[in-house]
Amino acid sequence: MLYKRNPQLNKNGELIHLLSTEGLSRDILTQILDTAANFVSVNDREVKKVPLLRGKSVFNLFFENSTRTRTTFEIAAKRLSADVFNLDIARSSASKGESLLDTIANLSAMAADIFVVRHSESGAPYLIAQHVAPHVHVVNAGDGRHAHPTQGLLDMYTIRHYKKDFANLRVAVVGDVLHSRVARSDIHALTTLGAAEVRVVGPRTLVPTDLAQMGVRVFHKLEEGIKDCDVIIMLRLQNERMSGALLPSSQEYFKSFGLTQEKLQLAQPDAIVMHPGPINRGVEIDSEVVDGPQAVILSQVSFGIAVRMAVMSIVAGNEA
Repeated sequence: MLYKRNPQLNKNGELIHLLSTEGLSRDILTQILDTAANFVSVNDREVKKVPLLRGKSVFNLFFENSTRTRTTFEIAAKRLSADVFNLDIARSSASKGESLLDTIANLSAMAADIFVVRHSESGAPYLIAQHVAPHVHVVNAGDGRHAHPTQGLLDMYTIRHYKKDFANLRVAVVGDVLHSRVARSDIHALTTLGAAEVRVVGPRTLVPTDLAQMGVRVFHKLEEGIKDCDVIIMLRLQNERMSGALLPSSQEYFKSFGLTQEKLQLAQPDAIVMHPGPINRGVEIDSEVVDGPQAVILSQVSFGIAVRMAVMSIVAGNEA
């Protein structure tokens, strides 16, 4: 049965947790994107609130540092009229040795309804989802190298907003794919939504060897990888996750894989440039491109609020 194969779904195939874009159907992905489209206009209202989560408690549990993701989740929850609690991990019992599940159990006893979790260990949100009460929902805000599903979904929303349809798109994901949870979430979503071609571009040391089975084409030269592409998603070099010398230097990396205005001309004339942030100008992308007309990076941030509103409203509306 479907719900037994995918812990994100209930017995009716409805979304109750968002843990990964992998395994979600095109219908569910489209439902999230369509729901987000209805929330985008909330940003333009004088009173930026809707009552869908009134009386619900959302706990933001960020065991890793974050600016954009944590802030946009907090804004999204407040715009849904939820009560929002940000746990200060550095001062919490978790810093004193309390186990993850004990932390969750104690917070659940405080009547939590949604846990938004970022954790350095891959699989942590899955573990939490297996141990919460049926009425409690878990949203993965990034776990280890594994997944960052709301970033993947806001990327899909941004692409659909500018390109309307996925069917004829060539999309290149460029950079440190080996350490990127965003790349995995993007690739799973793009293939499910029917992108014509998904490419991965990066040095051999930063590209996993198992990508072919995910239905992507691998390139080790930027110029070849972005040629004729409609969408270019640039990734940050995640030096904090690297062990050993995987690159000669950031300067050498920029020379070979940094996106400049000159290289961007190899893509389609109306190609859009995306980046999940934080941006390292002059390392993976040139400032001229970041500030140029083809970059839609700030739109990604804005759309992220609506997408996270959509995710929380959908999971909260479904019972386990």
